[in-house]
This record gives sequence, C-alpha cells and structure tokens, in this order.
Amino acid sequence: MQVTEKRYYTIKEYLALEEKADSRSEYIDGEIIPMAGGSDNHNQIALNFSTELNFAFKRQNYKVYISDMRLWLPKPRIYTYPDVMVIAGEPEFLENRRDIVTNPKVIIEVLSKSTKSYDKEDKFKAYRTIPSFEEYLLIEQDRIGVEHYSKTTGKRWSLQKYNEKDEKISLKTIPFEITLQDLYNKVKFDTAK
Repeated sequence: MQVTEKRYYTIKEYLALEEKADSRSEYIDGEIIPMAGGSDNHNQIALNFSTELNFAFKRQNYKVYISDMRLWLPKPRIYTYPDVMVIAGEPEFLENRRDIVTNPKVIIEVLSKSTKSYDKEDKFKAYRTIPSFEEYLLIEQDRIGVEHYSKTTGKRWSLQKYNEKDEKISLKTIPFEITLQDLYNKVKFDTAK
C-alpha cells in the first residue's frame, strides 16, 4: 500500500492556482480544500438573503458580498468564501487586492451535509478571530431552520434559533430583518425523507 504525502502550498501558490481554477477552493494553513458545488436550495437561500440585504442597504453605508468574494483570516491562515457577508462602512482589502476582504461584520453560511459540522465548529471558531465580526447565521437548506449567533460582550455569544415560517430574524448589529417566509421563498424541500 502506497501512502500519499500531503502537499502544502504557500499562500502565493494558492492564490496563483485559484486565479486559474475553474472551481473554488479554500486554503487552510497550507492545504487546499476543493469546495463542493451548491445545490438549488443552497443557491436560492443565499440569493434570497443577499437580495434582501442589498435592497435594504441600497443607500446605506453597508456592502453585501456573495460567495465569489474571498475572505482572509490571518491568525488561523485561512482563505474562504462565505455564502454571504456584510461589511459596515468601507471594505478593507488585503494588500489592495479587490477580491479579498478582511472586515465582515455579518457572515451567513447555508449548511450542506458535507460542511455542516465544519461551519458550526471550526469555521465559526476561525471567524471569531476577525475583530469586526459580530453576527453569524447558519441556515439549513433541507428544512426550515436557522441558528443566529450574535456577539454580546468580549468572547460571549448569544444564540437564537428559528424554525417556523412566520418567524422574523432581526439582526442585532445592523438594521435588517427578514422573515423565514422570504428567506425560504422558492425553496423546495424533499418530502420523501
């Protein structure tokens, strides 16, 4: 049996590969991890949330980014692509690159089976190293369900859970609300499960 040795990449190598790649990959402290493709529900939920945010902030000093914008986390050395990010004020770009931001206030991830535990644990821990980061939403795509974490003081975070279509999510750090009905608009759940 032949053991394949893990290959570690420099940040420069990763960025060069990512610029030429047909699909996106995350960078985690030297390892390049290919990202799985999104489903119809995943895409619809991210689109619904980002569209509502963008409309709400049309003439306000907030910037909404979708999954094509890369985020740099320097302490754990991670490049990742959150599903949706909100930046208050001006975006801070890494080394004047217009494709890498460093200062999200709110991050939204639509959960998939393959990334669910990573998004809830390791990724959330990594996101908490960002000084500007204050709210995190984890959205289920195969049923109605949202976990909404908001920073209270220091290292403390509160959790609010939502699972009914008539409920409304109110963000704590920016002036925005969305109903679960609007969030899950046009999303079809597999009823055979």
